[in-house]
Amino acid sequence: MKMEDIKNICNLGTGTMGFGTALLFAKKGYNVRMFGRSDASVERGFHSIKATLETYKENQLVTEKEIPEIVGRIKGCTTIEEAVQNADFVIESIAEDLAIKREVWKKVESLSGPDTIFATNTSGLSPTDIAEALTRKDKFVVAHFWNPPHLVPLVEIVPGKYTSQETVDVTWKLIEKIGKKPVALKREALGFIGNRLQLALLREALYIVESGIATQEAVDTAVKYSIGRRLSTTGPLETADLGGLDIFHNIAAYLYADLCDVKEPSELLKKAMKEGNLGAKTGTGLYDWTPDGLQKIKKTRENILIEWLQKDKIMTF
Repeated sequence: MKMEDIKNICNLGTGTMGFGTALLFAKKGYNVRMFGRSDASVERGFHSIKATLETYKENQLVTEKEIPEIVGRIKGCTTIEEAVQNADFVIESIAEDLAIKREVWKKVESLSGPDTIFATNTSGLSPTDIAEALTRKDKFVVAHFWNPPHLVPLVEIVPGKYTSQETVDVTWKLIEKIGKKPVALKREALGFIGNRLQLALLREALYIVESGIATQEAVDTAVKYSIGRRLSTTGPLETADLGGLDIFHNIAAYLYADLCDVKEPSELLKKAMKEGNLGAKTGTGLYDWTPDGLQKIKKTRENILIEWLQKDKIMTF
C-alpha cells in the first residue's frame, strides 16, 4: 500500500475526536464513511463538523463554497459493515477500553481488504495489546490525534511489536497530507510522548499546590506566561541547548531530589474522584466552573489555537 493508493477512509467514532478526524480527511478530498452507533450519534457528529466548518469560515480557513463540498464527502453509517466498505485506511476513535477495541478491530479486519491500514486513535493503550486480536498485525498502528484534533496539529504515530515500517511510513505521509504534524516513536511506551510529558508536569503542579508552595491560580499563571509560551517555539530539549547544558545540569543536580516522584495519583485527584468533583464536566474540580466561565475559556483557547493555525506552516488550508 502506498499513500497515493488511499482514496477511501473509514472513520469509527463521532465524538470529540471522531468528528474531528472525519472532518480533517474530508477537508483534504478523501471520501469518508463515519460510523456512529446510532442515527443520533451520527447526527451529532455532522452537527459538530458543520459548527467547526463555520468557525473555520469565520477565520478564513475555509470558504463558503468549500463547506458543502467537505460535508458531501462524508457519509454517515450505523453499521461497521457499511462503514468499512472499500476502506483503504481505517481510523478508530471509540471508547478507551481494550476489550471493546479488540472486538471492533477483529470485526473490521474480517471486512477489510488485505492492504487496508488499521489506525487507532488511542491516547495510551498499547498497539501490541490491541493488535493481538488481529491476523494482519503488521497493518496496525497508533495515530494519536491531540484534542481538539481540528485545532492541534500533532499526531503521534506509534508502532506496536508487529507493525511494519511500511505501515508507519504510509501513515506518516497520509497524516502529513491532511495538514497535520506527525511524529513517530521508535517504539511503543505508555502515554507515548505527549502524555508522558503532560502527566509529569501535572504531577509536579499538583504537588506544588498540595505542599502549600503556591495556589492553583499561581501555578497556571506561571505556566501560561513563561514556559508555556516558550515551549510553543522551542521544545524542552532545544530550550536546554539554548540555555546551556551546563546550566541545566547544575539546576538538575540540586532540584531533582526535591521534585515530586510519587508513583500513584495525588491526594488532590483522589479526593476529587471520591467527591465526584471531576472538573468542568461536573462544575467543580480544582476550580469552580460556571457555564459562562467555561464558555469563555473554551472560546479563548479556540481563538488562540486558530491564530496558531493561521501563522504556522504546518497546517495548509
